[in-house]
Amino acid sequence: MQISKDMLIGDLVQKHELIAPMLMRAGMHCLGCPSAQMETLEEACMVHGLDCDTLVSGINEVLADK
Repeated sequence: MQISKDMLIGDLVQKHELIAPMLMRAGMHCLGCPSAQMETLEEACMVHGLDCDTLVSGINEVLADK
């Protein structure tokens, strides 16, 4: 499974049980917020000051090992 930065947060956290904890560790503590569910990963990264490409690469590396 591969994720991309244009995927919605709500969809991502439902795709694999490891994604929510990884996003939380990155600083995205508002995953349960209704507005966060409709944001793309890229939008959420901008709000939280994170490098989206680095986050996507890290998540995809972990998922590739599972």
